[in-house]
Amino acid sequence: MVKLLMLFIVVPATELVLLIEVGRQIGTINTLLLIVATGVLGASLAGRQGVGVVRKIQTEMASGHLPGDAIFDGLLILIAGIVLMTPGILTDIAGFLCLIPAMRRAIKAIIIRRMEAAVQGGSFRVVVDQRTRQAATRPSDDGQFPPLSS
Repeated sequence: MVKLLMLFIVVPATELVLLIEVGRQIGTINTLLLIVATGVLGASLAGRQGVGVVRKIQTEMASGHLPGDAIFDGLLILIAGIVLMTPGILTDIAGFLCLIPAMRRAIKAIIIRRMEAAVQGGSFRVVVDQRTRQAATRPSDDGQFPPLSS
């Protein structure tokens, strides 16, 4: 609940304050131009990098390899494109950081460590229902994971 509060209240409020301050410093028109420019530049960069990742995924699949890293890259580039097209200073910084390959590697490492810790700690488990072929990644309403099928 705290994370949702941060995501939907604290981050937009902080963005609003920052945009107001930037507007005071450089003017309203320049602030609006900055918002448009980062959106256009971000969408362009994300699109170009996204095409490269799709090609990498196709190449890896054609050679019989699972494109795990490329899929992570694609997801981070997609997130970058989305946050760069939303107005804001913090989201723009986060989006541009996701477009830098070295930062993506660092972000991927953090995500993988957290996922591994969740799996080892038992708070995350994927169970596939053999009848429906659907995966459950969280406990059901009664707080229990579905039983493993054999």
